[in-house]
Amino acid sequence: MVPARKNGYAIPALNVQNLESLTAVAEAAAEEKSPVILQITPSVIKYAGLPYIVGLAKTAAQLSPVPISIHLDHGEEFDTVAKCVQAGFSSVMIDGSFRKFEENINITKRVVDIAHPKGVSVEAELGKLAGIEERSVDERDAILTDPDDAKEFVEKTGVDTLAVAIGTSHGAYKFKSEAKLDLERLKILSEKISIPLVLHGASSVPPELIEKATKYGATLGGAKGIPEDQYKKAIALGIAKINIDTDLRLAFTATVREVLTNSTKEFDPRKILGPAKEAMKQVAKSKMQLFGSSGKA
Repeated sequence: MVPARKNGYAIPALNVQNLESLTAVAEAAAEEKSPVILQITPSVIKYAGLPYIVGLAKTAAQLSPVPISIHLDHGEEFDTVAKCVQAGFSSVMIDGSFRKFEENINITKRVVDIAHPKGVSVEAELGKLAGIEERSVDERDAILTDPDDAKEFVEKTGVDTLAVAIGTSHGAYKFKSEAKLDLERLKILSEKISIPLVLHGASSVPPELIEKATKYGATLGGAKGIPEDQYKKAIALGIAKINIDTDLRLAFTATVREVLTNSTKEFDPRKILGPAKEAMKQVAKSKMQLFGSSGKA
């Protein structure tokens, strides 16, 4: 991710849960000639089983004509992270953002100490992801990443990348009104920290996917994401990795609903899940183009 930050683009980090989402992302990366990060959460490991999901991811990486990394997203416990290091992940995230500052430093340093000898990079998080559009100044300062704390954190842990809180949040319901990211804070963070910065909770929740899902029976009123113009501003200020999960889920769900509604006699999983995979692939390709990673592999 260092070349990404240096050269003004971001690598898409796309969450995968199964064969369809994984192959959708891998095929998108190959077609766009883009590096990509396959993100796997602890809940996906529990759902699919570590040997199965990491086996699929490793196969995709080995067969791909472009660089594919396998990343643990939001590992909160040391044991979970350690298992992923042993399983051959390219990078791991230890999320100590819910812990006290010193506790976050300590657990992150422990992970760095076991990961770096194996060539595994480490991501950490400082601050809490939450929308800030209706919060007071004091509330915002309490949840967003403090630049001075971030500098101290990076120096004491030796972490490779840092996820920063500047007003994004997870899920499809990020904001009650227009998104207001703290780009001035990001600018200061970028000046104090030279390592690549990461933007979590960054799905744009495209209106066309909401409309499609709603048309075929989903209830998603009020879903709202990051305006796409905010990505380029964030990338210019040091963001080198952008996490996307919700947009892929929406594409999958909307398309499965469409197929089942329009083809009521269909019972072949390939004909139900195949179009959903293609929809996810188009979302993945659009992110690669938007983040500027297309053609960088």
